[in-house]
Amino acid sequence: MQGCTHRGCNEYHHLSRRQFIGVSAASAAAVGAPMWLPRVAYAGTPSSRDVVITVFLRGGADGLTLCCPHGDNDYYRLRPTLNIPRPDSGSPDACTDLDGFFGIPKPMKSLKTAYNQGDLLFVHATGSKDESRSHFQAEYVMEIGKPLDPSLFTGWLGRHLMTSAPADPNAILRAVGISSALQRSLAGSPLALPIPNLSDFGIEGYWATVDERMAALGAMYAEGPTELQITAENTITTFNMLQAIDFDNYAPANDAVYPDSWFGYSMKSTAALIKSGIGVEAIAADVGGWDTHAEQQPRQGYMADLMQELADTLAAFHADMKGDSSKNYVVVVMSEFGRICWENGTAGTDHGFGGLMMLLGNNIDGGRVLADWPGLKDDELFQGQDLNITIDYRDILAEIVQYRLGNSNLTEVFPDYTPVFRGVTAA
Repeated sequence: MQGCTHRGCNEYHHLSRRQFIGVSAASAAAVGAPMWLPRVAYAGTPSSRDVVITVFLRGGADGLTLCCPHGDNDYYRLRPTLNIPRPDSGSPDACTDLDGFFGIPKPMKSLKTAYNQGDLLFVHATGSKDESRSHFQAEYVMEIGKPLDPSLFTGWLGRHLMTSAPADPNAILRAVGISSALQRSLAGSPLALPIPNLSDFGIEGYWATVDERMAALGAMYAEGPTELQITAENTITTFNMLQAIDFDNYAPANDAVYPDSWFGYSMKSTAALIKSGIGVEAIAADVGGWDTHAEQQPRQGYMADLMQELADTLAAFHADMKGDSSKNYVVVVMSEFGRICWENGTAGTDHGFGGLMMLLGNNIDGGRVLADWPGLKDDELFQGQDLNITIDYRDILAEIVQYRLGNSNLTEVFPDYTPVFRGVTAA
């Protein structure tokens, strides 16, 4: 899988002039580095804040499959052929039980280790209360962090970074979107860049003339206003900094093995980026393909393969980061909406309402499923067809922002909303 097909584009692997102008920061200091980060890294005093990694499942992921309610008989009534069998069913495709009521499908069993260690939390019957069933609108609302507001152009992560001091005052890059265009959640972020491939970030053109072209770009702005001079200097520093990290030869800890996929490589590079200590605080990644209207194949086939890629990548990232206890992180997995509870006539499911979030990290109160389960009887479904939402997704994000990202400016990050903390963080 080559990333999110409706967002990724190889045309923008390289630094554009607009991106060059758009980066600004203070100067960086050099410190020691791990073997795969040769000679120099740019870092200041380590921070106790978590680095937040958002993984957006584009297309509307089916939460009833990702974390199946095997203890609810109505689940099997609504999904006669697309269900995940109960743990005690004797089926080779039986789910792995989590708590006696919820389970994870066989393709996601690699996550059980993180769950057992208390580092993985599932949040069910959650989401945004946008009723449009439109991918574009639902993604917009979720990434902005507020119901439709034409005056709001910044994302929730962008506002977090705008209203908090840098975790590392020397950092010249606070946020990265692993994409050809910055994710909407990062809109407004200071010191943010979209980089589709961290190992291939550079200036377009013949590789042998990179130094000459970088020098030319620096000279281009040397006679300009001070702000542009600083921008030029810091962008060149960013280029050199990322070039110094040998992403391709990074050796994960704990013998972690990432899947040979675009998402696997992205998360492996994310681990290298965090461990390099350059001061990045937020990283956004996407996984597309979750719009399963037909031939969903949750046990074996299309969605099963997609779930295994997701789970195996997150499991590898967890094992890798577990090998470096000095690095605090939290992965937030979310999707714009869930799927309709009823399976349709083409062996798939259509756009729904309530869905699932997953939190992975060394400061998450995991090893459980957080849910105020609304039930799946006909009169319990939203509009007679969907899983109801009983936990607003902003409750989860706000608690992470305050307790793990160290930012109590929640009225700025989530305007016109008073969150209810749900106890998802361990500290």
